[in-house]
Amino acid sequence: MRDWQDRLTPEQFRILREAATERPFGPVYDAFEKHDAGAYYCAGCGELLFTSREKFDSHCGWPSFFDAATIDSVEERPDESGSMMRTEVVCAHCGGHLGHVFAGEGFDTPTDQRYCINGSVLVFVPGKSSADES
Repeated sequence: MRDWQDRLTPEQFRILREAATERPFGPVYDAFEKHDAGAYYCAGCGELLFTSREKFDSHCGWPSFFDAATIDSVEERPDESGSMMRTEVVCAHCGGHLGHVFAGEGFDTPTDQRYCINGSVLVFVPGKSSADES
């Protein structure tokens, strides 16, 4: 656990390792809204999670994607915390909490899913939009 605390900010640690949530419509969300083409990596382990091709604006206050970058990028787990049934999204490589995924909300996206992700745990790399680009 100490290794995680040494390499993450307190906010990143709280989210990735303790399944917390950042506040909506904060500075991280504002920066996310301005990102152009690029890729989003896990702040905990550096694995590719999402790209700008899957990004969309759901106006929910957190970064939203309609799918992960690859089939192996994230894992989904049942989450019954907070007296509700949701689906948690974690990094498939390090198991860090990223947020939740919701389906059937009626967004005009190819999957009708909204990956609602804490932006503090994403590292944006401009210009990289797939795992094959360097």
